[in-house]
Amino acid sequence: MKRISLGNTVFEGANSTYCFDGEATVLIDTGVATDDTRTELESELAALGVEFADIDAIVLTHYHADHSGLAGEIQAESDATVYAHPADAPLIAGDTDAWEGLEATQRRLFEEWGMPEPAREELLAFLAAGENEGIYGESVDVTTVEDGERLSFGGGDGKLELEVRHTPGHTAGHICLVRDDEIFTGDALLPEYTPNVGGADVRVERPLEKYLRTLETIADGGFERAWPGHRAPIDEPAERARRIRDHHEERAFRVLSALASCGPADAWTVSDRLFGDLSNIHILHGPGEAYAHLEHLARAGDVERTDAGYRLADGVAERVRERDDGRWPL
Repeated sequence: MKRISLGNTVFEGANSTYCFDGEATVLIDTGVATDDTRTELESELAALGVEFADIDAIVLTHYHADHSGLAGEIQAESDATVYAHPADAPLIAGDTDAWEGLEATQRRLFEEWGMPEPAREELLAFLAAGENEGIYGESVDVTTVEDGERLSFGGGDGKLELEVRHTPGHTAGHICLVRDDEIFTGDALLPEYTPNVGGADVRVERPLEKYLRTLETIADGGFERAWPGHRAPIDEPAERARRIRDHHEERAFRVLSALASCGPADAWTVSDRLFGDLSNIHILHGPGEAYAHLEHLARAGDVERTDAGYRLADGVAERVRERDDGRWPL
């Protein structure tokens, strides 16, 4: 297996694509559909003696352009089978209804979050620029895969087997792929920053709850190494998964602390307390993350929704003041 690091000037952080070149040539993720990334990927594959036309299969961890963008072009050249989870497959395929539904949900939530008009215009211009540049690439014929399904490629000593794990939170159809004691985690587990929940895919219901379960799946999996969708491999994935859960408990504490000082408040106001000024894609991710936490805390009874915004439930302010570890159990 070869890890290929690809530049990414559209979103932050270098992407990792994984190439298995045995009896069958298989990619996990492809990188974004920009000229620079396409040239990089072609060059790295050529060093392995592989061309786009040689690729037999592509397994996509999720629909975001920096993971799926080049899949359609590669499929057009190679007739490769492209696999993805049913929840993300319509977006990868370029289904117009699916994309219009996603965008309608975004606009409804922008209003609910309290996103100011100038920020909304900047975000929509950023998203439109990506569409105009074609970062999602060509349409894709997608074969869907479900949780627990085993994908088998090639045969004999060169046989590759990948087990699908549905790991929602970052997107509705995010999957990880398990090979022996290693796991390919896409954006479910990253080495340097925490995957966004709430804004990265507004279709996900109860995104934080689902993502915390995903972290448990990884932490309890006994994996020796994780191969993430960005940057370097993670040698202690269980520890990293637990650290990200700790991070979300720290963030929950900060959300409650923000409401203690400025509540009732909407998600945009809480996001401003957490992250400050935002630009480009972070205008979506910041309030989305705040919203995911606020809704999770509301379901737990720690926060109440009112016409004026979210407020702390009775007695929670005192409990927040009493905690000295800067974390709120989730």
